Amino acid sequence: MALIKSVRGFTPQMGENCFLAENATIVGDVTMGDGCSIWFNTVLRGDVNSIRIGNHVNIQDGSVLHTLYEKSTVEIGDYVSIGHNVTVHGAKINDYALIGMGATLLDYAEVGEGAIVAAGALVLSYTTIPPFTLWAGVPAKFIKNVEPEQTNEINRKIAHQYAMYAGWYKEEKK
Repeated sequence: MALIKSVRGFTPQMGENCFLAENATIVGDVTMGDGCSIWFNTVLRGDVNSIRIGNHVNIQDGSVLHTLYEKSTVEIGDYVSIGHNVTVHGAKINDYALIGMGATLLDYAEVGEGAIVAAGALVLSYTTIPPFTLWAGVPAKFIKNVEPEQTNEINRKIAHQYAMYAGWYKEEKK
């Protein structure tokens, strides 16, 4: 079972039908919606400020979400996919965005709806990534606009696939 720990009077709150890997760590002021999947070695550390996660979000293996004490927060919309080994520190990610493996998002950055942050990108503090765009590099820079139909297909497919993968693990426990 995942490590779920209260701190400073805050206890993590999970919606219905969430998958939490056995070695995921969820601490403090964390609230997630329904149908989320939090994968192996992922840490959601809401000890110093809040982490708010929408519905059907997948946060993949080795990712870390954290904030600045009494300053930044983490806000994640619905159907967001956060790849393996991503760091989200006090950033906002809107619906159906895709954050590639190993990317880092720093305080007060915002990723628009349906946007894609490429693997390994470093999104600096206060960067605003517009909806339906692709950003990559260190530091991350605008690469191109992405057709909403194209990004919706890719981002929605991944988000829905992770719901299916989480179901495999729930079946194993029967």
